[in-house]
Amino acid sequence: MPLSADKTVFSCALEGDVEGLKDLIDNGWTHEATQNILRETDVGGRNALSVACMLGRSGVVRNLVVKSCTDVNDPTTRGYSPLHYSAMWGHLDTVMTLVELGADLQAVNFCGERAIDIARRYSKLDCVHFLAWAEAKQSLQTSITRVKGILADPEKVQGKLNKEDKNMCVNTCTVKLDWIQNVKNPTIQDFTEQKQHLEDVLAPIMTKLTAQN
Repeated sequence: MPLSADKTVFSCALEGDVEGLKDLIDNGWTHEATQNILRETDVGGRNALSVACMLGRSGVVRNLVVKSCTDVNDPTTRGYSPLHYSAMWGHLDTVMTLVELGADLQAVNFCGERAIDIARRYSKLDCVHFLAWAEAKQSLQTSITRVKGILADPEKVQGKLNKEDKNMCVNTCTVKLDWIQNVKNPTIQDFTEQKQHLEDVLAPIMTKLTAQN
């Protein structure tokens, strides 16, 4: 398909032109040229990804991140990430897309605000609820990852945990991961309770790791 002479990444972001964006990325430029163009910003310091997030162009967002390897967390000079912009404007579908693609929920702008804080400030309540849900899920996942990381470090567990302790940790983490993958419509409270249960079960074992030799 021939490319329009005035077709740009920014025009695709503004228009939500997913097919035009695909054509530009796949046929219009070399890889080096693509990366240079994707780094271009408007007068407000926003790149095409941030503009697409402001407008709720979820299809464009997905293609920019997946096909052109645009950094999903690329901030402006004032620290606003793509997730900040989508939350600010209340584009729930775009917020969900960014979180799926690995957006940093804890990234802060120059005022120290996270995306959920921005959504709350502008009364974008659907985004507030989803981001709180995503943070609860991430908190459980982080706890599981932390435990698995400890078990994988011989210096931390050698001589402190026996085989039963290690098996208890592994099995508990596996159960929680299976729950995350298979549970239907979990709530914030569900994630919170699962994390608390994980911590309660493993607390006696984790205590052994902090005890003096």
